[in-house]
Amino acid sequence: MKDIKLKILIIRFSSIGDIVLTSPVIRCLKEQLEGLELHYLTKKSYETVLTGNPHIDKIHYLEKSLSDCITELKKEKFDYVIDLHHNLRTLWIKTKLGVRSSSFDKLNRQKWLLVNFKMNVLPPVHIVDRYLQTVEFLGVKNDSKGLDYFLLKQYNLTELLPASHQKFIAVVIGAQHATKRLPVNKLTELCGKINGPVVLLGGPEDKVQSEEITQAAGIHVFNGCGRFKLDESAFLISRADKVVTHDTGLMHIAAAFNKPIVSVWGNTVPEFGMYPYKADHSQIIQVNGLSCRPCSKIGFNNCPKGHFKCMNLIDLNQIIKESNA
Repeated sequence: MKDIKLKILIIRFSSIGDIVLTSPVIRCLKEQLEGLELHYLTKKSYETVLTGNPHIDKIHYLEKSLSDCITELKKEKFDYVIDLHHNLRTLWIKTKLGVRSSSFDKLNRQKWLLVNFKMNVLPPVHIVDRYLQTVEFLGVKNDSKGLDYFLLKQYNLTELLPASHQKFIAVVIGAQHATKRLPVNKLTELCGKINGPVVLLGGPEDKVQSEEITQAAGIHVFNGCGRFKLDESAFLISRADKVVTHDTGLMHIAAAFNKPIVSVWGNTVPEFGMYPYKADHSQIIQVNGLSCRPCSKIGFNNCPKGHFKCMNLIDLNQIIKESNA
């Protein structure tokens, strides 16, 4: 569509990976609608993920007061709202703004059936393509260019990592929920058997486990957990030879940089539609045939069954083989 002057608001509050997965919607809207002014509403804690994106004209943040946020948004006089979060808060925002909107279908009923009855009636469609369905009414189409992640600056690798780790495999040990993470003993064995330098990536909450892994796995493992800000971790992902990761935000950032990815899946399953998107070299490692899997569409602090078979029975040799390939 050409010669259309529009002002559009995209809404997605969280989380890192989900916001990265909205990047094709941002790019396709901006590149395919001439004269578009594009705004994005998210939480302040995810500012880093969006600030560097040249396709976004203005970012709004949902902070303490929803009513204050709505007051500020009303001043913008949007033509459309593209709701990629679709919850009660976004419903209230859309109602108060009173403009035409298009909302992402979370397929909660279908996910519930898969989690509770192991009935898979989910469409075999990646979440990115379902996000893009929300803007089809504007004539916007998927450009098939994959995900975007724009670094805030170009970092110097020699300032972040020692000389021994200028070429490395990144191992992302964190994930928001414990049932998405390999046990420490398996991570230790994995890192110990990777040929060549390894850089562990994760947040401050992963520091205790990462120190245990580093001490036991060998001097070829560098502990980056808690050392780097998100954007620095994203830069390291972009420079890694390969990325071994759980189902987490850095997995999607790795896909944005089209890195070779070995993704390890516990209680969640790729059928939810959030596997690495358009990564040329992506290997999914999981335990197939478990009657209890998936036990949640998100995750738990502990295995509900107590046995944690989805990770304890994982074929570690397969992960090691793919990591060293």
